[in-house]
Amino acid sequence: MKAFLLRQPPARLIALGFAFVILLGSVLLILPCSVREGVELQYIDSLYTSTSAVCVTGLIAVDAGNTFTPLGQFFLGMLIQVGGLGVTSVGAAIILSMGKRVNLKGRTLIREGSNLDSAHGVVRFVKSVLMTTLVIELVGAILSFTVFVQDYPPVKAMGISIFHSVAAFNNSGFDILGNLQNMIPYRDNIALNLITCGLIFFGGIGFLVIQEIRKYKFNWKKYSMHAKVVLTVSGALILGGTLLLKLTEDITWLGAFFHSVSARTAGFSSYPLGTFSNPGLLVLIVLMFIGASPGSTGGGIKTSTFFVMIQGIKSAATNKSEKAFHYSVPSDAFKKASVITLLAATVVIVGTWFLMVFEPDIRMIDALFEVTSAFGTVGLSTGITTGLCVASKIVSILIMYIGRLGPLTIASMWYFSRGERVRFPEGNIAIG
Repeated sequence: MKAFLLRQPPARLIALGFAFVILLGSVLLILPCSVREGVELQYIDSLYTSTSAVCVTGLIAVDAGNTFTPLGQFFLGMLIQVGGLGVTSVGAAIILSMGKRVNLKGRTLIREGSNLDSAHGVVRFVKSVLMTTLVIELVGAILSFTVFVQDYPPVKAMGISIFHSVAAFNNSGFDILGNLQNMIPYRDNIALNLITCGLIFFGGIGFLVIQEIRKYKFNWKKYSMHAKVVLTVSGALILGGTLLLKLTEDITWLGAFFHSVSARTAGFSSYPLGTFSNPGLLVLIVLMFIGASPGSTGGGIKTSTFFVMIQGIKSAATNKSEKAFHYSVPSDAFKKASVITLLAATVVIVGTWFLMVFEPDIRMIDALFEVTSAFGTVGLSTGITTGLCVASKIVSILIMYIGRLGPLTIASMWYFSRGERVRFPEGNIAIG
């Protein structure tokens, strides 16, 4: 087995690692000690919930608060944490805690899983990620406790606060309040809305950007091009989403802001999305498709990919070089961004088609919303998730899995090449 694993490329090992954790989680969640007395949980729903947790999505086939015992909710929270940090980072943390060294293969896996430029300093990076996660989630839990303790006994409020902080920072829209409430009871609670948005934002910008913020504070000039792109695009999407949602929906400014932040991959909702208009749902679909940033706990095509696509189109239209923030955009960035966007759109379109075939009674906008949410590992839904048939849930499981790993990773993990030995003359082809 060890020899077999050593022969596998990093992308395939990462994919296998996530698959193993998902299957393990599905078994843990269906144990009698994990399910409340009198509740019957089908394995497909356990598998769906485990996939949604490990892929930090938040789509639910069963209500976590009403279905799982405190132990089951603990398992669910751990799956979210492992999924958010990444299987490779968690594995490295376990190895380090045992006093052992991470070998070259392990460092390569961490580099691939965390979108790092090189394997140099990956152990230090993992330690930083773990400490950052612990500190932010602890602060989030303490702040959330001040809100939840007003409605629940202290012990239960503490459990809800810890779970909420873990789910929010890892951009997973799970809640354990019960009755599919999510954030609806707290739609007007300014403190909890802002705390949740803060956790989502820091979880979504990526650990590399968080490191730069810690190192350079608010000295914008010292930030790298990557950090400037991530922060600028994230801010623009939040602002644009807030304005458009307020324009199309009968919700408060706080509600519009919260959903603009949450739709980027978190999946918390303070208003029932089944009541949203088609223009409002379309705004959320676009935000979900773009998603969070590289090296973060979120999904989607990523903010940097979206930025490079815009710059590439602008360059083609104006015949000027691609540049931003006094840097030139890497020459092959637009090609990679185009491939990722095309593959992502293909996954969403094909997934929507299958969902409409299996669920002929649902509207196309609802199917498109559900699949985009699954791909972007968001977790928002117009309310159709719990009523999906087994075939639809399997489609959603596969899409969440692809969304968490990334379509380019999935596509490349099956392809092997030692280089092309034959080259052909360049031909002509009309474009546009």
